[in-house]
Amino acid sequence: MKVVVQKYGGTSVGSVERIEAVADRVSRVRAEGAAVVAVVSAMSGETNRLIKLAKDLAPSPAERELDVLMATGEQASAALLSIALQKRGVPARSFLGHQIRIGTDSAFGRARIRNIEIESLREALGAGDVAVVAGFQGVDDAANITTLGRGGSDTSAVAVAAAIDADACEILTDVDGVYTTDPRICPEARKLDRISYDEMLELASLGAKVLQIRSVEAAKRFDVPVHVRTSFDDRPGTWVVGEEAGMEEILVSGVALDRDQAKLTVVGVPDRPGLATQVLAPVAHAGIVVDMIIQNVSHEGDTDLTFTVPQGDFDRSLEMVRKIAEDIGASGVVGDPEVVKVSVVGLGMRSHAGVAAQMFEVLARENINIQMISTSEIKISVVLDSKYGELAVRVLHRAFIEEKPDD
Repeated sequence: MKVVVQKYGGTSVGSVERIEAVADRVSRVRAEGAAVVAVVSAMSGETNRLIKLAKDLAPSPAERELDVLMATGEQASAALLSIALQKRGVPARSFLGHQIRIGTDSAFGRARIRNIEIESLREALGAGDVAVVAGFQGVDDAANITTLGRGGSDTSAVAVAAAIDADACEILTDVDGVYTTDPRICPEARKLDRISYDEMLELASLGAKVLQIRSVEAAKRFDVPVHVRTSFDDRPGTWVVGEEAGMEEILVSGVALDRDQAKLTVVGVPDRPGLATQVLAPVAHAGIVVDMIIQNVSHEGDTDLTFTVPQGDFDRSLEMVRKIAEDIGASGVVGDPEVVKVSVVGLGMRSHAGVAAQMFEVLARENINIQMISTSEIKISVVLDSKYGELAVRVLHRAFIEEKPDD
């Protein structure tokens, strides 16, 4: 029997009416002969509501208790969907993280899945039941409830699909697939029929909200085909799969804009071994993720070190780096929170030369100045003044995708 894992996001289960619609959809898939595992998120807005309740009581509530509290959102969705299915005469059984036993480490709020015990799921599916699984949660070795971090229900769904060797994992959400860029910025954006795990990983890391990055990592690791589609109709979406013949023929699959960027430059740093470690290690130890890094060529014994951090960490990083600059004898620190990162992503870059040159030429024609550059095998990223972000996306999309159709 075909086994399908379907994950329904918060918008998809955001009201009783939406849960009824999900129950209808699950019923149809089961009637077509598939065994179904439905993984559900909390109802839209519920997790934020629960966090606010906790913080109304204490500004910094204990992480363990926060996980206990937040896990109730998915628990409610699982029970409600099961009730809706049973009303339709469809046998359904809800499962919480500890009932399947989704084993995790003990990093509350950001736990990672270690193993899944699937006997209870197989028993339910074998009996003809729909298994409705509360996403986003697991249990550690000490039987504490843990949560997987924002977007963790995607990871739950892919992990369950891998564990039970499902034929597919459908991520049903309020978008109808993966687009070549954000349609709100560029109306000419096109929905992709298929995209590779590696390309999707790059896009997810650049701020694309369609899939949580850990879920894509898990899908790639266990070779789980993922179908991203809307829960509001039956249109096909985008398949995220392993690399296939012909994918490298497409030079650029997507253009991404990441607004969550801020830039710091340590000026006049004495150029000596260990410089980058002295500056960046304390930042990393503070839990701040450093993205792009550039060190200028030394001039008269001094150099400049520039790097980017998330906007939410800008003020904290600036204060920290100013102290570091004083300690190491640097001239000072310049901060700029008004920057964005624009990237082009595509498997075709591995076998085609000149992509970077064309990208820089396109931006130069629009008088857009590039402040930083970073490359990987299938990605080129540039940091720009934030006022040029959307323009850069549109002109790059036109140059690489609209004018070079893949069909």
